[in-house]
Amino acid sequence: MNQKKELIKNTIIISIGKFSTQLVSFLLLPLYTSLLKASEYGAYDLLNTISIFLIPCITLLMEEGMFRFLIDANTEHAKKEVFSITILFSLLSFLIWSLIIFIFGTILNYPYTVYLIFYILASIISALAGSSARGLSKFKLYSLFSFLSSFATILLNILFIVVFKFGLISLFLSYIIGNTLISIWLFYKIKIYKYLNFKNIQKKRVKEMVKYSFPLVPNSISWNAIALTDRLLIINFLGEAKNGIYSVGNRFPTIINTCYSYFNLSWKESASKVLNQEDKDDFYNSIYINLKHFLICVSILIIAMLPFVFNILIKNDYREAYYYIPIMVVSVYFSNMSNFCSGIFSAYKDTKILAKTALISALINFGIGLLLISKIGLYATALATTISYFIIYIYRNFKLKKYLILKKDKYQLLNILVLGVVTILYYTKNYLFALLALLIAIFYSYYLNKSLIKILIKKVLKIFKIKPKNNK
Repeated sequence: MNQKKELIKNTIIISIGKFSTQLVSFLLLPLYTSLLKASEYGAYDLLNTISIFLIPCITLLMEEGMFRFLIDANTEHAKKEVFSITILFSLLSFLIWSLIIFIFGTILNYPYTVYLIFYILASIISALAGSSARGLSKFKLYSLFSFLSSFATILLNILFIVVFKFGLISLFLSYIIGNTLISIWLFYKIKIYKYLNFKNIQKKRVKEMVKYSFPLVPNSISWNAIALTDRLLIINFLGEAKNGIYSVGNRFPTIINTCYSYFNLSWKESASKVLNQEDKDDFYNSIYINLKHFLICVSILIIAMLPFVFNILIKNDYREAYYYIPIMVVSVYFSNMSNFCSGIFSAYKDTKILAKTALISALINFGIGLLLISKIGLYATALATTISYFIIYIYRNFKLKKYLILKKDKYQLLNILVLGVVTILYYTKNYLFALLALLIAIFYSYYLNKSLIKILIKKVLKIFKIKPKNNK
């Protein structure tokens, strides 16, 4: 199917733009953990989590609606209407919410209220710019945008932390300035002014977009509520320093999120485009199994590699994070697999189920975390998040039967066995056992994904116009 080839191609293009900066960001962990206190990093993580929680309330995720409706927009007039509705709504809503945030921040005496407002604004502008490029199928430009915004943020981080020694404020300023400037550049490149016409907005189109986007808000809030309640429970029961440790530990599992995000950005488009094709069920199942194998192997490899790099990357009081990472890795795996299901629901424009399932997951996470945190500390939030993500994945998989039945993975038991063995060897903290775990992870990952690896190599060579040598 041509759509599968296009999905792989777009995923690789996006990955090229994001991977290099993600790698540099990871290599900067020693800088963060040596020059920033655990409490400072915890404060930054809390602000970031609050902003992620508030943004869906502010924009109603109209940028997601914009992306979805641009796929179906066949005329310039339709594109102008979709763009105009989204940008006008998002910016007007931000002005109202910024006033509310300022008032509450002042009442609660939150020291970073102004930074929070500008952090949210930068995030909204960045999301609008990225969704605009993707909606216009400019994936190469989107990939370049991702690279430049991340790289600008990293450079500013180094400048503000090392040279100017701004400490915690460096993380706020670098994100705000870096993302805003590069977003403005992207708007200029796609000539956003050509797609703005606020005079011809029709109420019918506004209602259609809100009807699609609004159910995504409870879904997004519930996902973010899991992260926010985790942080609030940790800070309330264990303190900001422990939140800093938890946040640093979470940087490693987010590698899986990063890998999935490369795929997910192009997956939403592909999942929608195949709806009218007869073999769409085969397409969905093929992608599902390939993604499942890829993500489980990324999870296993992260756990297997960590004993060799953790002490190099992580300094000082953050090293306690080592013990929680495997549990976090599993939670992120289930989170991404449930997001795969949500991509199909979004393609069918059935977004109500997403809100319901995410809300259930958030309540389970909070209940388990509250019950256990005073007894087992940070293990409680890691376990609670894993259980809640697992439940939402199973439930969404079940509800997806309304549209198609996802095939069972014949390697399921073997996946669990390999993951279990690698995790046990990880906790021994013995380099010989760690080396054994790494070899198991590498060989198993190749065995499970060899066909996908070959396809990816061919696609990368084709994108860079490199002809493979023929073996005679």
